[in-house]
Amino acid sequence: MLVATCHKLHNPSHPHLLLYIKIDEQGKVALIPYITAGDPDLSVTAETLKALDSCGSDIIELGVPYSDPLADGPVTQAAATRYLARGTNLNAILAMLKEVIPKLSCPIAHFTYYNPILKRGVGEFMCTIKLKMSVYMDLWFQMFHWKRDILRKEAMKNNIELVLLTTPTTPMERMKAIADASEGFLYLVSSIGVTGVRASVNERVPALLKVIKEATSKAVAVGFGILKPEQAKQVAGWGADGVIVGIAMVKLLGEAKTPEEGLKGLEIFTGLFFLFFGSNS
Repeated sequence: MLVATCHKLHNPSHPHLLLYIKIDEQGKVALIPYITAGDPDLSVTAETLKALDSCGSDIIELGVPYSDPLADGPVTQAAATRYLARGTNLNAILAMLKEVIPKLSCPIAHFTYYNPILKRGVGEFMCTIKLKMSVYMDLWFQMFHWKRDILRKEAMKNNIELVLLTTPTTPMERMKAIADASEGFLYLVSSIGVTGVRASVNERVPALLKVIKEATSKAVAVGFGILKPEQAKQVAGWGADGVIVGIAMVKLLGEAKTPEEGLKGLEIFTGLFFLFFGSNS
């Protein structure tokens, strides 16, 4: 199970809520880059967060790797391996975020698997994670449904929101229930299988977006397998409120000869997405 970590929407000044109201009024789509924490190290991660924020990212997803990443493709798994080899841990990531977050204008979303949270203890994890982040929980598997309530209870105690995920194979009634329960926005996983490069976006996404939009007024962000600006523009044209781009970002940083080269490439690449979004608005 994937989980992720921002304050609850009961407060109307919540950054995600204001973000999507602003985007909706302007007819724009949110760009949500994803990077892996600690790849190649946490100092570079800190600089990457600042660079993506300066580029105009609306939210940044920060992945915290797990030793058995079932939903991750080879690129993200390689980043996780580099992270784990350095001995980076959640406490070190949170210490870095405590220093960096005050310097950012956009929210940071903590994205990880459920297993490490369960090992640490859900209550302890939620207490530790009290930062400007958001919690995503993947409900792909029926057997994990009960865990949502455990997470929600502890999240509420610590003023943390849960943003739920749904997939193309989620039964329609369950998808509507997930949309209703999700706080802030809904994460629509565009494809089945692990993250990675795909020639095209799942052809079911337009219909899924239509159904979700009829079931909820909440914003919907689409992720998994969106590699090119053209694909992001296509998804935006289908009605998505946000587009999550991960594999390309992780690949750029992971294959760069130096951190400086990776950051420069990331800035240029992010700029291309905004050019495409601008031509679509």
